[in-house]
Amino acid sequence: MAALSIPKLANQIKTEADAYEFLERMRWGDGVVCPHCDHDKAYFLKAQNGGRQTRTGTISERRVWKCASCRKQFSALTGTIFHGSKIPVRTWLFVVFEMCSSKNGVSAREIERKYGLHPKSAWFMTHRIREAMKRDPLAGLLRGAIVADESYIGGKPKLPNGTLKPQTGKRLRKDKPAVVSLINTSTGEVRSRVVPWVDGHKLREVLRDEVDIPNSTLQTDEAGHYKAIGREFQSHDAVWHSGGEYVRYEGGRTITSNQAENFFSQLKRSIDGTHHRVSREHLQRYLAEFDFRYSTRKTTDTGRMETLMRQVGGKRLTYRPLTGR
Repeated sequence: MAALSIPKLANQIKTEADAYEFLERMRWGDGVVCPHCDHDKAYFLKAQNGGRQTRTGTISERRVWKCASCRKQFSALTGTIFHGSKIPVRTWLFVVFEMCSSKNGVSAREIERKYGLHPKSAWFMTHRIREAMKRDPLAGLLRGAIVADESYIGGKPKLPNGTLKPQTGKRLRKDKPAVVSLINTSTGEVRSRVVPWVDGHKLREVLRDEVDIPNSTLQTDEAGHYKAIGREFQSHDAVWHSGGEYVRYEGGRTITSNQAENFFSQLKRSIDGTHHRVSREHLQRYLAEFDFRYSTRKTTDTGRMETLMRQVGGKRLTYRPLTGR
């Protein structure tokens, strides 16, 4: 697909029918597939009089298909993050493109202002898109040279009267959610996870879930909680930040944790400047968004959007579970 921009996208999807056709090309570039039974034979149900009449009597431009196997009707929205949404598909596509192309992300308040949505609708919409950005649970383990680091997300905690807490590192960190990020230096893929605390046992759990340890090497800073799990890797190399060492060259290899430091730098600047505040309950979804953009940073905005559209199926998210009600 040709490189997209907001004006080019607007020219391609002037109507809702255009938006449906665009979404179908994005999702089913190799042919329509039934979301109910995965059958690859379906036929288009042509609407009469330029549209399809709904139960309320209005005319909808929704494009409907019928499976030749299970005989069920479906559209490009069925079983996806768009399923059941009353927001126009055209608006959805613009917001998806913005979230894929904006390096610092887009806040729900910004979406609300730009597209005239209710605040709750904009917030729910962005979280549904983040749900699609999540890594496939069946994706393989990371393998190769792995950089691991941890960080704490959030501002300086305050006492009830608004004064800052004493500047003691341990007390400050206990009030902040911890994040562990693993980066494959060869593929550039990053995987981040919110953890309740940082110690050797918790890091061992994260690394064993995400990394093919016997076939990988580990690079970290001098933190002691990596020492035990580091012995299970082919090798474990550390740089000593406390001694002013950030990069070391050994036997033609570059040993550094700068990739993880750079990822955290971008993540924190974006949260601070774009979202301002992220709750602990929803932090993992924001991490999925930043992981997705970082892992696909070498592709174009159009390629990133195409990748996301291939992941929207089977990730329907409803409002009540999202809000914990």
